Amino acid sequence: MTKEKIILAYSGGLDTSITIPWLKENYDSDIIAVCVDVGQEEDWDAVEKKALISGASKFYCPHVADEFAKDFIFPAISAHAKYQGTYLLGTALARPLIAKKLVEIAHQENAAAICHGCTGKGNDQVRFEMGIAAFDAEINVIAPWRQWDIKSREDAIDYAIQKGIPITSTKEKIYSEDENLMHISHEGGDIESPASAVSYPAILKITNALEDTPDEAEFVSITFEKGRAVAVNGITMEPSGVLSTLNALSGKHGIGVLDWIEDRAIGMKSRGIYETPGGTLLIQAHERLESLTLTKETIKLKQTLGMEYAELIYNGQWYSQANLAIQSFINKTQEFVNGEVQLKLYKGNILPYSITSPNQLFDEDVSGFGEDDLFSHHDARGYINVMTLPTKIQQRKGMI
Repeated sequence: MTKEKIILAYSGGLDTSITIPWLKENYDSDIIAVCVDVGQEEDWDAVEKKALISGASKFYCPHVADEFAKDFIFPAISAHAKYQGTYLLGTALARPLIAKKLVEIAHQENAAAICHGCTGKGNDQVRFEMGIAAFDAEINVIAPWRQWDIKSREDAIDYAIQKGIPITSTKEKIYSEDENLMHISHEGGDIESPASAVSYPAILKITNALEDTPDEAEFVSITFEKGRAVAVNGITMEPSGVLSTLNALSGKHGIGVLDWIEDRAIGMKSRGIYETPGGTLLIQAHERLESLTLTKETIKLKQTLGMEYAELIYNGQWYSQANLAIQSFINKTQEFVNGEVQLKLYKGNILPYSITSPNQLFDEDVSGFGEDDLFSHHDARGYINVMTLPTKIQQRKGMI
């Protein structure tokens, strides 16, 4: 009799590698490993080989880096989405797209369930399962970390050795890392404690530690059309090309490293080290261009909604009604965010150089000290009288 199929969100790392033999033991099913390429640097042939050696019956690898950049990263950049005002959401942005692809393949294979390797303490279990529900609310979801007897990554390593599963993690170097086009995150091991000092040169993968950065500054120009980056240094690129190019440029100069204590969706605090070189540069360039092309009121609204937007994304609600409504507002604000931003990169710093835009709201005649036909120095008198009226009344009544 034909066995049922389980789709496994597979990365090739420790957790998902041991999940394959565990699923086969406990569900007697065919395991189909799906590793979604969202821009991480991998030897895909080696990943497939490892999945099959570990016991998978089939392997899929949808390559969706451009879709990731265009439909997930760029909208977040346009919104200036920063969780708790700091984190650029590299992991959280990839999960809804991965969930979408898992459901597509599950339907294609007529699978009975989707499995993920997220721990019961993390954010990703929420993000994956909310993303899956947005496309198939009925499909069964299996989460081994909420079921099995493995209690730690040390236990997971022991299980992998017992089952003959090839792994690169060791009990001495036990970091959990997640990589995509937007960033690389590092968690676990000695990183967990805020009291622990870590060696950045030993941890960082795509970003130079400051002591290893060039001693000469470098200039970069980014061209935007309707809020989306379309060219770097005058060379037109696809969305994933923009991110890859900026990752290399910014990473060389030590830009975009965040060592941070965050509040997870399920309530606990955790420490992570994030490398987001290209995204950090892109969001700062976009912020500068908006300062020239958007009105004060629009910028204020974007700042308020951007915080809510980031919270929704972090908590796995990319496909929620609220998130989609905010995105519609953000899209409207981007109609005239066109132009070129030049920045200077040096020793972890992003320094402003120039901004030009055909839609700039800066008017040299109006903003200069001289007279012009739109505003006279005398116009300020009536404005000040109106603005100070409540203060004058309070002063007369002895209230201030």
